[in-house]
Amino acid sequence: MITGIVVALPEELSTLTSQKLVKGCCHSLNETTLLCLSGTGPENAARTANQLISNGANRLVSWGCAAALHKACKPGDLILPDRLVSDNSPPIFLNSPWLEETRTVLQAINLDCDLSGTLAESAHIVSTALEKKGIAEQMQAKALDMESYAIAQVANQYELPCLVVRAIADPASMDLPKAISFAIDKQGEVVLTRLLCYLMTHPNEIPSLIRLGKDFSSARKTLQLAAKKLNTFTLYAN
Repeated sequence: MITGIVVALPEELSTLTSQKLVKGCCHSLNETTLLCLSGTGPENAARTANQLISNGANRLVSWGCAAALHKACKPGDLILPDRLVSDNSPPIFLNSPWLEETRTVLQAINLDCDLSGTLAESAHIVSTALEKKGIAEQMQAKALDMESYAIAQVANQYELPCLVVRAIADPASMDLPKAISFAIDKQGEVVLTRLLCYLMTHPNEIPSLIRLGKDFSSARKTLQLAAKKLNTFTLYAN
């Protein structure tokens, strides 16, 4: 089995490898694992998933961070959802022996965390607690991201297994700092010069930005711990 891992952001990619990858270029992490940096959003994710398959992947992993929709989810919590939902599309179910085996392997990272649940798709960055609450109520989801549904959709088209490994980066109660919305580019990456310019005129944003940085750091640490077990669950035969 060749596992293809889709990662949206360089900060998420760094939990798997220290190498700097070019977006859209497949990288061999080891003999049985391919890695590709997609950029954010469902279109980039679907394109990258197809590319991994064309390069020999016969199962897919969506790897990275997610935003909490439920107050019980804390920064750094891990979620391996068994159900993915999206507006105007049928749910995708991920129940498989591979998922159960991976949950068993990774449970030790968050002993008090329920790794199961529903993950919602958003085509844009959800920046307010109010919007998160609306999505939670509408979709009955635990967390959300922008890529996993699209990756699973491609896997379904090819009748391939799919796994989602996500760590919570911001709690349901958090409004993202406006500085982030101002500084982010079309690929979902923060442009440092934009961020600094905004903070010079809006210094009151700095405390919330520091809090977000700490929460994101918690998510990265969880993914780093999960990455140490990568060979264990990617070598598992479905």
